[in-house]
Amino acid sequence: MKLDQTLIQEIAQGSEPAFQELFNKYYPTVYQYLLKVVKSKEIAEEIASDIFLKLWLGKEMIGDIQSMHAFLRTVSTNKAIDFFRSASRQQNIRKLVEKELNSYQNQPADYQLLDHEYQTLLSKAIEQLSPQRKLVFSLSRVEGLTHEEIAEKLQLSRNTVRNTVVESLKIVRDFLQKHGVDGMAFWLAYVSV
Repeated sequence: MKLDQTLIQEIAQGSEPAFQELFNKYYPTVYQYLLKVVKSKEIAEEIASDIFLKLWLGKEMIGDIQSMHAFLRTVSTNKAIDFFRSASRQQNIRKLVEKELNSYQNQPADYQLLDHEYQTLLSKAIEQLSPQRKLVFSLSRVEGLTHEEIAEKLQLSRNTVRNTVVESLKIVRDFLQKHGVDGMAFWLAYVSV
């Protein structure tokens, strides 16, 4: 088996065998990570396949990647976040996510207990926000309004809304991290709120 840097250089030059070797090495890890995140085999497969397809299509630009593992982990996380953002706005995807999350309801009691504890922590984190931030945060993340819609509704500038949401997310994320919850768990649990 070749070192990642050798594979990367060969892929950048268009070597299909090198890409196949990289794919065989990393696809299972990427897929398993995405499966844990999105809770759907079909969606995890689709996202993982898309990641490797785009990696191949952009092969000329991958020469600067220092750590393929770290790169793929970052891309996987970003693609999962993109999926959840998209899913929150598209009814057919939302139904699929709801179906997968409902199957999660059939998990053993200890998983459900952890989820309940997490939701309680998340509520406490949101309660830490000032009334203005709580309102903007709720309109953005719970009701799903765009920054423009919130700005119009509250008669604020779009930048004020954006900054408030960003700052609120940081406060909530920091609160949860202080209580032992990682950033991805924050994102996943928040999407289902």
